[in-house]
Amino acid sequence: MAEGCMMALRYGMVFFNLLFWLGGCGVLGVGVWLSVTQGNFATLSSSLPSLSAANLLIAVGTIIMVIGCLGCVGAVKESRPLLLTFFILLLIIFFLEILFIMLFFIYQDEIDHYAQRDLKKGLQLFGTEGNVGLTNAWMIVQTDFRCCGVTNHTDWFEVYNATRVPDSCCLEYSDNCGLDNPGTWWTAPCYERVKDWLNDNLVALWIFALCTALTQILGLVFSMTMFCQTVKVETFYA
Repeated sequence: MAEGCMMALRYGMVFFNLLFWLGGCGVLGVGVWLSVTQGNFATLSSSLPSLSAANLLIAVGTIIMVIGCLGCVGAVKESRPLLLTFFILLLIIFFLEILFIMLFFIYQDEIDHYAQRDLKKGLQLFGTEGNVGLTNAWMIVQTDFRCCGVTNHTDWFEVYNATRVPDSCCLEYSDNCGLDNPGTWWTAPCYERVKDWLNDNLVALWIFALCTALTQILGLVFSMTMFCQTVKVETFYA
């Protein structure tokens, strides 16, 4: 009976962590692809230039792969140290996620203020040498969200020291259209447009968060149950 339970736990852990590891491979692959094809795409922050979509995906994918590998090897070998390491790492990540969510809701106004100020500073680097990623990111955001500037299209006036905006702010794109009449530009603030988009997709985001939390809880339960079973088996045969 004990052996049957151990076999079921082992296969469950291996299957779970194989999916976990494959998911990490996928995230890492997308991150590497973005890094190779788009450079520092989606680097909107001037104070955190390394905080790009590519770098975040590479970091998250690597962490998921390492943890998944630990759990898989620990399950196959029934190694208590590896199972315990997997459990502790997953528990730390789970608590950190809860902490970050709590801090986000507590300091939401302060985060809003800081983010807007930092994004406005980033506008000063638009089109400058060595900031291709930031430039491309702003062009894509403004085109896709039909917006201009962080809080207003006039944010760009300080960047250019003139009444002009990037061509990606134009209702109909054409070369140097940012020099035309303001009536031909998007006027909606990008910061609010992105927030509205997140609010519109809040249900999907919460479903993703709950699925992630459920996956982590299952991993914690599987690993600790298997760890306890290995201890019981070793004690029984001792």
